[in-house]
Amino acid sequence: MAEGRSIRDAGFQRQLAEATITSFEVLQTVTGEAAVYDRTSSATSGNYYEVRTRGQYNIAKTTGIVLLKGGKVFWDHSANTATYKKVNDRDFYLGRAAEDATSASNIVIVDLNINPPYDLDLLRDPYTTVPVGTQALGGFLPPEQKGGALHFLLSATNEAQKVDAISVDGFAASTNAANAIIEFAFRVISDGAGTVVDVSMGIANATHATDADLIAESVFVHLDANNTNINAESDDGVSAEIAATDTTIDYTEGSTVAERVEVWFDMRDAADVQVYINGSLVLASTVFDVDAAVGPWRLFVHVEKTSSTDAYELAVDWFRARFSEQ
Repeated sequence: MAEGRSIRDAGFQRQLAEATITSFEVLQTVTGEAAVYDRTSSATSGNYYEVRTRGQYNIAKTTGIVLLKGGKVFWDHSANTATYKKVNDRDFYLGRAAEDATSASNIVIVDLNINPPYDLDLLRDPYTTVPVGTQALGGFLPPEQKGGALHFLLSATNEAQKVDAISVDGFAASTNAANAIIEFAFRVISDGAGTVVDVSMGIANATHATDADLIAESVFVHLDANNTNINAESDDGVSAEIAATDTTIDYTEGSTVAERVEVWFDMRDAADVQVYINGSLVLASTVFDVDAAVGPWRLFVHVEKTSSTDAYELAVDWFRARFSEQ
């Protein structure tokens, strides 16, 4: 009878060193997992060494960016530091941040390789959409899935148009909030040459046929046609509205990783929602207060134009929410 015999506990991997492995080095194993060589002495080439793939570790962090508790953490292979994203090189997934890490901090605590599913995901879970305009194959259509991204397109047809996506499932607002952190990323593939397109991305309690500004409750990043300013705004449905305000961060039109913009809403304090763009806090002195909102909040994208020949294409690469007790 064939037998299986344990040779080491879960959370360890044994590999053959093809080059020197230095003490406490962060590396990627042959299975693709992140690992730490948790030893005080180096492993020399040609010898076996053992790494840990589970547990919480203090990891060197890129300064100048924030990492929020529970958020994804990646290893910047060229800089040898942890960061919030990967680009088109040797970067790999590390795990989730176990604590908030400030912009100035050079250390982040990481839970290696854990990756629980998000509570809400606009590209995974059901959403509703009600396009306004003349639909045509190859032109104006409902949101289109292209690979893992969701594309929103306004055509050059001279008419008012709106295309949106609002999640069917939502989460509680105000004092019953789910301590949500919202994470999404977008690319403006083409922002056209006109002036009448409005783009709103974030959370809302409802959609609108023509104008996202008329939605009662919302927290948005807002784009105006081909003005590259990224604005932020909020409305609690009562009295605490913050009009679209320039974050001083701009997007660049294009379709590559270099043009991707990542946004986070930290809603752990609904009376002072914090907005982050590309890992940095923006509008720190602006109070995005939605504590009086009734909700429920839903994930939301809304692209609209008044009657014109303006065209526009937006790609949303991911759009998700995670909740926690604290």
